[in-house]
Amino acid sequence: FGIPQISTGDMLRAAVKAGTPLGIEAKKVMDAGGLVSDDIIIGLVKDRLQQSDCKNGYLFDGFPRTIPQAEAMKDAGVPIDYVLEIDVPFDAIIERMSGRRVHVASGRTYHVKYNPPKNEGQDDETGEPLIQRDDDKEET
Repeated sequence: FGIPQISTGDMLRAAVKAGTPLGIEAKKVMDAGGLVSDDIIIGLVKDRLQQSDCKNGYLFDGFPRTIPQAEAMKDAGVPIDYVLEIDVPFDAIIERMSGRRVHVASGRTYHVKYNPPKNEGQDDETGEPLIQRDDDKEET
């Protein structure tokens, strides 16, 4: 359809890599193992929607995730034409999320069952430790 897929995870990694003000702020939070605030995510999305490739539409991937994010987009006048919900059994979601492991510096993602690293707990390229993000823990 010629429209961009907008993923907040991809935007976060790009902003951190580019050293933008929001990227620098997000990196501090991520390096501490925390969750990036709605304000940072909303700022990134608003900036992204100003780019020329979004003029004919866009596809949000995993956004909004929270009520404040949805309200901020509504307040900003961001039109939403369609919503697609993919219904996945709760147990499958828990298994997918709790098995995910991330190499923080690169953003490379693994899964202990479906995409394991060559050496358990280590990034394939650097050998550095993988982490389980706080939002991937079952209790979250």
